[in-house]
Amino acid sequence: MTNYPSILLSDAVEQMASLPGVGRKTALRLVLHLLRQPDKDVEAFAGALTRLKQEVKYCRVCHTISDQEVCPICQSHSRDKHTVCVVENVQDVMSIENTGQYNGLYHVLGGIISPMDGVGPSDIEIDSLISRVENDDIHEVILALPTTMEGDTTNFYIYKRLQNLSTTPPKISQIARGVAIGNDIEYTDEITLGRSIVNRIEFKI
Repeated sequence: MTNYPSILLSDAVEQMASLPGVGRKTALRLVLHLLRQPDKDVEAFAGALTRLKQEVKYCRVCHTISDQEVCPICQSHSRDKHTVCVVENVQDVMSIENTGQYNGLYHVLGGIISPMDGVGPSDIEIDSLISRVENDDIHEVILALPTTMEGDTTNFYIYKRLQNLSTTPPKISQIARGVAIGNDIEYTDEITLGRSIVNRIEFKI
């Protein structure tokens, strides 16, 4: 265990190391870097994080991060309002947007079904997806979830829910398997992801 010359330094390193992918050596390097910066820069850094936590909103339509009650994508008049791409998280929205190959709307589940982790259908935004499809004249639902067992389980559950609608079910497609099996969307390169969106296929079970 590392001995720090200051309790304040130790506490700061502990907090920094709690971030995903940040080990103790990296955390120490980052904390020492901040310590060398002018007070105004450190205050701006801390203030940005505080404002993010206190003021950020989640779009009440698609559940992505937004500065407003409804995000710019959902508000845009140039987007295809009849197509919804279902993703696991906000990072996936950003990844797909960066491809420039998709012009529809999104629906962020906030997770995927994973019984091993105690995550069931009621723990993620599936009911709100079904409500959107029923009420918003959605013609196509694109399933862009991870190509893993949990992702496939979630795809199947959503498919069954959509097939059992009282109204005519929408077309259900999924991104092409150009995305390697087991890969997360956010780690897929933009060219491959863009082609997977454009060349999406009908979802079948």
